Amino acid sequence: MTDEFPGWHGTTIIGVRKDGEVVVAGDGQVSLGQTVLKGTARKVRRLSPGGYDVVAGFAGSTADAFTLLERLEKKLEATPGQLQRACVDLAKDWRTDKYLQKLEAMLIVTDGAELYVITGAGDVLEPEHDVTAIGSGGNFALAAARGMMDTGKSAEEVARAAMAIAADICVYTNGNLTVEKISKS
Repeated sequence: MTDEFPGWHGTTIIGVRKDGEVVVAGDGQVSLGQTVLKGTARKVRRLSPGGYDVVAGFAGSTADAFTLLERLEKKLEATPGQLQRACVDLAKDWRTDKYLQKLEAMLIVTDGAELYVITGAGDVLEPEHDVTAIGSGGNFALAAARGMMDTGKSAEEVARAAMAIAADICVYTNGNLTVEKISKS
């Protein structure tokens, strides 16, 4: 037995782009080891730096994610309307800054047109098939959503159904969702 502090586990965040809309949905569970500490956390947020709407969802350490969201807002203020550039600038800082390198989180961000995953490894990834997911239940949600993309379901319906499947499979994911929808005007 080790004396290490048990790791914070899990969340599931999904981004679905379909028919001119993007939906980002996240569950509300925060776990420490095998204990659920909170079931109603809000891990999907709407940012509006300079009147430019962006939706972001995060997985990982909450404090680390908030630090990254603040940095993303500053990047968006410096490059209004240029989500890709702001994401790349954030990823560069995250990879090269000694303080930021220690942050343990991932982000899904969208402005209603573009959809990206940002990681601490310096990645800014645009998903294939208009679906992306992160967190402990991310692979379950991603597979479920990909299977529904060719149906008549809306982006929100796909996201909600995929999250329900992930919550049924992943013990670190619950069905208490925060859902934000955005479309490019």
